[in-house]
Amino acid sequence: MNEDTLVVPIRRVLLGLFLAALLLSAYKVLQPFFASLAWAVILCYVTWPIYRRLRSWLGNHPSIGAVLMTLLLGALFTLPIFWSITALRNELPDAYRGLLTYLERGSQALPEPLLSLPWIGPEIQQLSDDLAGDRDALVAQLVHWVEPWLANVLAILGDVGLNTFKFGFALLTAFFLYRDGERLLVQARQVLMRFLGERSRVYLLAIADTTRAVLYGLVLTALAQGLLASLGYWAAGTGAPALLGLITAVFALIPFGTPLVWGAAGVWLILTGELIAGSGLLLWGAVVVSQIDNLVRPLVISSTARIPFLLVLFGVLGGIGAFGLVGIFIGPIVIAILLAVWREWLEEQATPLQAGPLQAAPVQAAPVQAAPDSSQEKDL
Repeated sequence: MNEDTLVVPIRRVLLGLFLAALLLSAYKVLQPFFASLAWAVILCYVTWPIYRRLRSWLGNHPSIGAVLMTLLLGALFTLPIFWSITALRNELPDAYRGLLTYLERGSQALPEPLLSLPWIGPEIQQLSDDLAGDRDALVAQLVHWVEPWLANVLAILGDVGLNTFKFGFALLTAFFLYRDGERLLVQARQVLMRFLGERSRVYLLAIADTTRAVLYGLVLTALAQGLLASLGYWAAGTGAPALLGLITAVFALIPFGTPLVWGAAGVWLILTGELIAGSGLLLWGAVVVSQIDNLVRPLVISSTARIPFLLVLFGVLGGIGAFGLVGIFIGPIVIAILLAVWREWLEEQATPLQAGPLQAAPVQAAPVQAAPDSSQEKDL
């Protein structure tokens, strides 16, 4: 017996060490693909109703449905990028000619309403005179204006080749998740039930609700930014304000992506001689269009997922800083699970306090009932 009592704990310790080493090794192997796996899971969850309907139309063939759905996802992300690159390539020569025309005009007086602005009016006139007379100064100033938000965009997007690699693995993972997703979900629930018990249902529900809330926040924020940008394009007199607003809404799905649209439009107006319209559009984009992102998205996520606004704001910004683009989802999900654990712990702590007085009554009543019995025994 003594040997058995020693062998069993040793086996458990060795098994625990083996599992820990196995999990650590798996983490090292899968670490480069975490972003791709996360994006694949999120995209599959969001588009799962569409996949189920497509699969039913195809006679419930999961492989064919998974292939078509993966191709649709790839087209949804790649076609707008190629279209934007093509449009930018076509517009660059006109922008260059407009810049040369601006330089050839030399110094020009600003309109009276802009020049009469207190403090900044004379400064803008002086800046315009300096830039018109010095090409190097103009280029340096343009770089100074563009550099801050361009650095943010590049920091989020990262290297193009690396992101293309991650996107390819995300699509590959999405195919297998579409095809085998239902079976994998059943297995995942069984594993979570084994380790966490009934708590796993609460955590899975928190993940689902938060993912759905983040999706709603992304879409509604993009629509709001596109609508506000359309108003700015219309007021500035650009061509096709509705189309530019739609493009802005698409780029709004990327953090710091909207300046690529309204910034280019504003600079284009300035280079073509529309200084007031261009400056107004840049101001509208910087103060209204870009800043509403930090307000609408956390508000939508907070109201949909029932998470405090401040925690959602920290989750979104911290998630982007820690995980990149996918952190928009991961950050709020982590906060939601933490909040679910916190609330569950509070409920468990409150239950004994509420049940204590109710359970104490029978204990106090016992001596009262015992007194007559003892007196009767004495009387007998």
